[in-house]
Amino acid sequence: MHSYPTPALIQVKTLTQVAESSPSRAMAFQGAPGCNSHRAALDFDPECAPLPCFSFEDALDAVKEGRADRAIIPIENSQHGRVADMHFLLPESGLSIVGEHFIGIHPSLMALPGAKGPFTAAYSHPQALGQSRHYLRERGITPMSYADTAGAAAYVKEMGDPEAAAIAPPLAAELYGLDIIENNVEDAPDNTTRFVVLARAPLDPVSLKGQVAMTTMIFEVRNIPAALYKALGGFATNGVNMTKLESYQKGASFSATMFYADIVGAPGDVGVDHALEELAFHCKELRILGTYAQARERG
Repeated sequence: MHSYPTPALIQVKTLTQVAESSPSRAMAFQGAPGCNSHRAALDFDPECAPLPCFSFEDALDAVKEGRADRAIIPIENSQHGRVADMHFLLPESGLSIVGEHFIGIHPSLMALPGAKGPFTAAYSHPQALGQSRHYLRERGITPMSYADTAGAAAYVKEMGDPEAAAIAPPLAAELYGLDIIENNVEDAPDNTTRFVVLARAPLDPVSLKGQVAMTTMIFEVRNIPAALYKALGGFATNGVNMTKLESYQKGASFSATMFYADIVGAPGDVGVDHALEELAFHCKELRILGTYAQARERG
C-alpha cells in the first residue's frame, strides 16, 4: 500500500477495507483507484468490491491467497499490443481465465489546478503513453513511465510541479484534485483494451453450453522442422477459428519458443477436441489457461 503516492493512500485504504470485509465479492486489480482496471472491474461486475494492488503480481497473489475471489487484468490493447509480462505471469500464477471484458480507453491530460502549460512531461503507464504517443510528440511533451495511470495522476498532485501532467481516466482527476486540460488524448478513437478475469478454479466448459466460448492456451512445439505448421493444421481441418497466436521465448537459450493462443470454442466440442489432440501430439507442453464466455464476437 505504501508504494502509492500519498494522495492515493486514503482511497486505497478505504477500498481495501471494504474488500477485506467481503473477500467473496473482492475483485483485485493493478493500479491506484481511478485507473482503467478499476473502471473495468466495476463495469464487469457492478456489485464487486474492487481491491487495488500496486503490481500485477500483487493482484494475482490476492486471488491465490484468498483475499479476493477474482482479479481483472489487462492483456492487450488495440493500439499498443499486449501488456508486458502477462504471457509469463498468467501461466505462472496457476489461476484460470474465467471471463473476458472489453472497455474503450479515452484518457485525459490532467495537471495541477490552475496549470495551463506548456507541460514538459506527462506521466502514465507505458501502455497509456504508447496509446497517446502522437499526441505527446506533437506538443513536445516528454512521456514518463509510471506504474499505472491513476497512480501517475496522484503522483503529479504529490509533486506539485505545474509543468508536469498525467495521462489518466477522467475519474482520476476527480479523485486527486487535478484539472482536466484536454479529454480524449488517445491517438485512435476506437482505442480498446481487452481484460481477462482470473479465479482459482476453472469454469467447467459444460456450464457454457448454449454460449459462444473462448479457450486460451499456451504450448511449446517440438524443436523440429515444420512442427508449428503441423501442430496448427488440426485447427484448420476441424474448422476451429484461432483468433490470436503470439510467440515468446522461454529461457535464455532462444531455442524454446512458447506460443499463446485463443480459439473460438471449448473442450467438449468435437472439432476443438480433435484439434487439441493433434496439437498435443506435436507439442512438448500444452496447457489450457481457461475456457470462458466470449464477450465480443471475433471476425
